[in-house]
Amino acid sequence: MDDNRRPQTLIDTLAEEWVDTLVGLRPTLGTYIGRTEANDRFGDYGPGGHEALASATRDTLTRLEALEPADATDRVTQADLSRELCLDLELHESRWHLRDLNVLESPSQDIRQAFDLMPTDTADDWEHFATRLAAVPDAIDGYIATLREGIHEGVVPAVRQVREVAEQARSYAFPDGFFDQLVAGASAQGDPLPRALDAALSDGADAARSAYGRLARFLDGVLAPRAAEEDAVGRELYGIHSRRFLGADVDLDETYAWGLEELARVRAEQEALAREILPGASVEDAVAHLERDMTRKLIGQDALREWMQETADRAVAELGETHFDIPEPVRRVECMIAPTTSGEIYYTAPSDDFSRPGRMWWSVPDGVRAFDTWRELTTVYHEGVPGHHLQIGQAVYNRAELNSWRRLLAGTSGHAEGWALYAERLMEELGYLDDPAARLGMLDGQRMRAARVVLDIGVHLGKRRPDSYQKWDADYALEFLRRNVNMADQFVTFELNRYLGWPGQAPSYKVGQRIWTDIRDAVREREGEGFSMKAFHKRALDLGGVGLDTLRAELVG
Repeated sequence: MDDNRRPQTLIDTLAEEWVDTLVGLRPTLGTYIGRTEANDRFGDYGPGGHEALASATRDTLTRLEALEPADATDRVTQADLSRELCLDLELHESRWHLRDLNVLESPSQDIRQAFDLMPTDTADDWEHFATRLAAVPDAIDGYIATLREGIHEGVVPAVRQVREVAEQARSYAFPDGFFDQLVAGASAQGDPLPRALDAALSDGADAARSAYGRLARFLDGVLAPRAAEEDAVGRELYGIHSRRFLGADVDLDETYAWGLEELARVRAEQEALAREILPGASVEDAVAHLERDMTRKLIGQDALREWMQETADRAVAELGETHFDIPEPVRRVECMIAPTTSGEIYYTAPSDDFSRPGRMWWSVPDGVRAFDTWRELTTVYHEGVPGHHLQIGQAVYNRAELNSWRRLLAGTSGHAEGWALYAERLMEELGYLDDPAARLGMLDGQRMRAARVVLDIGVHLGKRRPDSYQKWDADYALEFLRRNVNMADQFVTFELNRYLGWPGQAPSYKVGQRIWTDIRDAVREREGEGFSMKAFHKRALDLGGVGLDTLRAELVG
């Protein structure tokens, strides 16, 4: 893999230094990419930590802008890293970090989730666990200090997010909960740990539980009474988030109108398919019919995980022979049941050396035991191959061309999630969703993604509702989501809370898919009969993660 490695340039060197800087300041990011030297600590979640990161960002941007690209790869790195650094500074100056609290992606989850990806094979691994567990209180206290500064400056999150995250924090503080289960039965390759290390792990779990209990009390007793009643963040702040998640500047009002049209188109497609499944049926009738079909059900989490793994492995084997060049290390993807019960399904990238494979995770809510294969088949393709795992794994593998930042950290939600939705439709084109029930399941997800383009922009920009002259609010958003999503109500509620607290992220899926499809169609039109789908995908994925404006510039010109 390294025989034909591209010579490192000054821009590559700076990008590599930026990865080192981020790992030093944000060790949980190091854990995510497999940099194990950071696994025994956390960064500074306090106000000083945010200022240190902003200062490092400014310095790196100044140095980057002074360099001249040596080749096309440098040109992409400079354009995309500059874009990211500028947006990070813009968000910092908006003081978002003072109100950074939501149900899915904020420091409260970052601190806890760091333990999900840490290796546990050796006594040294468990030493890192013990040391990091003991550091949870300082990390939580730093986060509380930042939120306190937000209260002082009048920059606070929505009370809905505060209450939901407080409930999450309380669940982590329970005896025999997450942290106690984390260290229960710890061993090094099957052998008992030394007594002192076992005690350190137990003490660390106690300290972490206590810290999350303290966070819950702060959120309930101090922040909630001062938090904002309004869920919407407004056009200016929403615009920053939209550009960060897409790596592209889109007309939000046009995108809202397009979202309504796309939602109507997908709904009509669903309705026609429902009648194919059950003559004369509505979508609801067809869904109810399929949910009664026990041949399409999995019972229990073990059955779910095994089915996910078999489906993912089959897609890798077959597509690797026909439609994609899949390097050997990327052919391994692990399907996991997550240690939490919040309801999300997500992917984590392989470590730099592939010693930790790419993984798709399913966080199953309490009480949910039955799963419909017709509904979830496209989820496996979305998270695995040809979705996230192929896209991200191939970037990690491309060491010969790309620096560490390009392989491990670059990119946007619009690029990654847009590709994953594009991959769902691609699997339909390739014949993997010929079963009408499986296509209905795919359309169910596509409809949800179209609905949340409308919902997210509608709520946060205070736009007029589709059915009246009234403005969007959370109550209408919940009703709207329930009408457009076929899933258990606990999933629907979690999804809505996620959108309300993480502005701009949810639309990046469907808008990203739109841009990916537009780019492919533009390249197809330009190349005519010489167009190769396989060659297009290889060229696109070999770029690694980039902003969507950068992707368009490189592939279309």
